[in-house]
Amino acid sequence: MLTLKAARVLHVETGELEEPGVITVDGDRIAPGPGTGEDEVLDLGDVTLLPGLMDMEVNLLMGGRGETLALSPVQDDPPLRMLRAVGNARRTLRAGFTTVRNLGLFVKTGGYLLDVALAKAIDAGWIDGPRIVPAGHAITPTGGHLDPTMFAAYAPGIMPLSLEEGIANGVDEVRKAVRYQIKHGARLIKVCASGGVMSHTGTPGAQHYSDEELRAIVDEAHRRGLKVAAHTHGADAVRSAVEAGIDCIEHGFLLDDDTIALMAERGTFLVPTTALIEGMDMSRSAPELREKAAEIFPRAKTVVSRAGKAGVRMALGTDAPAIPHGRGAQELIALVDRGMTPLEALQAATVNAAELIDADDRGRIAEGLLADLIAVPGNPLEDVSVIADVRFVMKGGKVFRDERG
Repeated sequence: MLTLKAARVLHVETGELEEPGVITVDGDRIAPGPGTGEDEVLDLGDVTLLPGLMDMEVNLLMGGRGETLALSPVQDDPPLRMLRAVGNARRTLRAGFTTVRNLGLFVKTGGYLLDVALAKAIDAGWIDGPRIVPAGHAITPTGGHLDPTMFAAYAPGIMPLSLEEGIANGVDEVRKAVRYQIKHGARLIKVCASGGVMSHTGTPGAQHYSDEELRAIVDEAHRRGLKVAAHTHGADAVRSAVEAGIDCIEHGFLLDDDTIALMAERGTFLVPTTALIEGMDMSRSAPELREKAAEIFPRAKTVVSRAGKAGVRMALGTDAPAIPHGRGAQELIALVDRGMTPLEALQAATVNAAELIDADDRGRIAEGLLADLIAVPGNPLEDVSVIADVRFVMKGGKVFRDERG
């Protein structure tokens, strides 16, 4: 067994700080009580130990060094994209994020679910990275957000995606698209229910799928035990998604108070991805996209505080690479800037995220749970920005970062 010693242990579910902090690890789990005198001991010093963080919206197959966003979909083949994802996964883990949801491929892969393959490689120990809950291909209508029109106004015939790659129209096709993702390993379904700031076709708030199509997607996923996450901005589109039974709204930048109240009533999660409002580099984007951002982003800044006051459950998501991989602490800082307490922001990245993915084996420090642990200097309840300075990362009892002294 292994004993970890630190100045403090933060129990995120209650906000209690245990001083000094001692955690015993047996294999990949947190063990009961203090260890024995024969245990290996790691004295981490003047740091706070807390559970590994979770990011509920990333795309590890996109972004990273050397990528040109507008050209990557037509230049990068699946092997190159996978190799880039290896670096993104490693950076994410070393930044203290031990679990992520990879929310939807939207590139040409020949139907292969690359995030499923990446998750298997990480679980097998071939490469370093967080635990991945993969969505496979995002499901979107022709010309919708996450069709290749997101990146550039491509001419007809440039990078057409198949139904297996997520382009689906009508009830029969969306059902088949969901079934294909599930067949090949998706553990949740991602759907584009409205336009987006970074897509070239239409307004960000416009509803993409009909109510009937949304209900069909939810029906297929829920009957197989999978949740559905929806990229959605506009209040009307969010309302339709919530009424269709979608479990989690991504972004929600144009939410009004009535729709927020409906989300609270139905228990629909929100992943607000609020750090990208200031952190996303729009300098090389097309003028029409910069115009949309200038209109939408200021309105989006109010969503977290209004949703929190209404009792909406929120989980942390960065939308990386909108925020660069490995800089997920920016989202925690932004959540606090928008009105959360540091503890509430940390709960969004731990216990709330664990609830969203139905994972009762992580998100807290307790006997029998996975030994997913990180250490940061100082007290994150006083200054959440210390999360940007991760000194120690353990996932499943294995140390992936150790910068003592």
